[in-house]
Amino acid sequence: MPLVTVTRRLTFNAAHRVHNAALSDEENARLFGKCNNPNGHGHNYTLDVSVRGPIDERTGYVLDLGVLRQVVEERVVNRIDHKHLNLDVDFMRGVNPTSENIVVAIWRELEPAVRPGTLVRLVLWETPNNYVEYTGE
Repeated sequence: MPLVTVTRRLTFNAAHRVHNAALSDEENARLFGKCNNPNGHGHNYTLDVSVRGPIDERTGYVLDLGVLRQVVEERVVNRIDHKHLNLDVDFMRGVNPTSENIVVAIWRELEPAVRPGTLVRLVLWETPNNYVEYTGE
């Protein structure tokens, strides 16, 4: 049976402050610049979720993309959209919300929920010019 990768794109808006509490305010400002604004700042994020698996003979799907959308909305988007990642999101608590850390945290929320497919890649766009990707490694 051939393995196919399907991808669903979703968007959300969230605020965050990139800050390491173990560093001085001066060091945080130097390292993170405007991303260290004490009140935070926001982004219009785009998230690409890719799932791989065999094609189901009955449906012709790896995973119904509507079902994938629903899973991502329930497990991630509804919990972080229009929220402050440092303050409002349980799975980000205690994590410096860089794009790299956000994408890994999202992976942990989604990976067990996409079966029978296998989560193989997340791409998180922070801006139209900046993105991170994670493959679970």
